[in-house]
Amino acid sequence: MAKIAWIERDKRKRATVAKYAALRAELKAKKDYAALAKLPRDASPVRLTNRCKVSGRRRSYLRKFSVSRLTFREMALRGLIPGVTKASW
Repeated sequence: MAKIAWIERDKRKRATVAKYAALRAELKAKKDYAALAKLPRDASPVRLTNRCKVSGRRRSYLRKFSVSRLTFREMALRGLIPGVTKASW
């Protein structure tokens, strides 16, 4: 489980990116890179990371299911993800 502070920091970054999205697009269209550099660092969408919806883990994130590989395995074994079964041959 990720620390609550990390998850809250990620939420704050997402809010900052959403707040400055229109302004960033406008400055990029004008090619005003000096003004773009004066925006907060967290206003850049590049600084966002995908996190597991269940545990908050940021490594080994599966985009299709929005969870980490560990959470995916646990949920799949319990049958919580429809259409996913353990492979056997």
